[in-house]
Amino acid sequence: MGITARGIGLLVAAVLLLGAGFRFAYPELTLLGAAAGTALAVAVVTAARRPRLEVSRQADPDRVARGEPAVMTLTVRNAGRLRAASLVATDRCGDRVVPVPVLRLRPGADTTVRYDVPTSRRGVVPVGPLRVTRRDPLGLVVLARSYGDSVPVWVYPRIHPLTAVPTGAGRSLDGRVDAVPHGSITFDSLREYVVGDELRRVHWRTSARVGELMVRENVDTSLPRIVVLLDNRAAAHPDRIDGVAESFESACEAAASVVTAAVREDLPVVLLFVAAEASTGPDGVAPGGSEPDGTTSGGLGAGATGPLDRLAAVSLAGEGTLEAAAARLRRDRLGDTLVVLTGPGGRDDLGHVGALRGAYPSVVVGVFGAVEPTPPGAAGLVVVDAADGAAFAAEWDGVRRW
Repeated sequence: MGITARGIGLLVAAVLLLGAGFRFAYPELTLLGAAAGTALAVAVVTAARRPRLEVSRQADPDRVARGEPAVMTLTVRNAGRLRAASLVATDRCGDRVVPVPVLRLRPGADTTVRYDVPTSRRGVVPVGPLRVTRRDPLGLVVLARSYGDSVPVWVYPRIHPLTAVPTGAGRSLDGRVDAVPHGSITFDSLREYVVGDELRRVHWRTSARVGELMVRENVDTSLPRIVVLLDNRAAAHPDRIDGVAESFESACEAAASVVTAAVREDLPVVLLFVAAEASTGPDGVAPGGSEPDGTTSGGLGAGATGPLDRLAAVSLAGEGTLEAAAARLRRDRLGDTLVVLTGPGGRDDLGHVGALRGAYPSVVVGVFGAVEPTPPGAAGLVVVDAADGAAFAAEWDGVRRW
């Protein structure tokens, strides 16, 4: 609750009038001072009366790609029984304040307001709570209260379609390693039947043609597992326009595109960050599976811990090193294809990524926003220089050496 300038003036006048009236025995001044004090007390009681409102909101959709439309529907219901509500209300939508008209809302009635949620930038846009401001008729006291909860709207990075996906590795007992497009059990060859072979493995069409039983020989191939390492260090993305590092936004688009392509092909994918995510719990672990050393991993769920949700919420951080992230990747060996996405400030640390070629058969590095192209074959890696996410997608589909 706050008192306005008019209310402060009236309070000072009431004190002076009452003091002068009692001091010099002027009943008229005492009466005026008492009237001013009574008016201020009535204003406090009027403003403090809490209206009974029920607030509900729904985002359509609550997860949207950058630039796509999202609409918030806000419903305010007067749960009181006696009098209509006429209030001054505003709803918070990110950095914006949206006016919500609540005029002559009768008991049991409701009003609905719809407005667009800004999606021009990647991030998590908090919407709500509804803020109701009450004033007395004389404008002496003002009181603001919040109703309802805050609902997040997840604005994902733009996703660019990728047609190429990494290949897996088929390993035999003699140590031979072959590239295969997908994992699981794959047909390899035919051989003659020997006692003990299962009849369901007999290839009857070939057996009829050659005149003896032939069985299928299958090879167990490993399913390609993609590891995406996003460099979210502030030092890796030094160039900013209006506080926004466009190279980092492009790297987020590339990460979202790779993750989406992997999910489309039913390939396991792990998303990691070089610097720890902003908020951590009491045990030092950030939401979404962040580890204390600065790298994070996540599953493919559609909840708040999904990769796209985490890409919407991630921001630049000052802590963490690419050397520490590379050490954890070497220790854990999380997959067979490593995709590292960084900015112009991260090119000097690519030597740590190059040291991972023994642990990861395929290593691809995307560098965004660099003025000069990265030297070919830097650290023995496949390096893709791109101005933005769309350029990265075009270059990615041209990569033939995984």
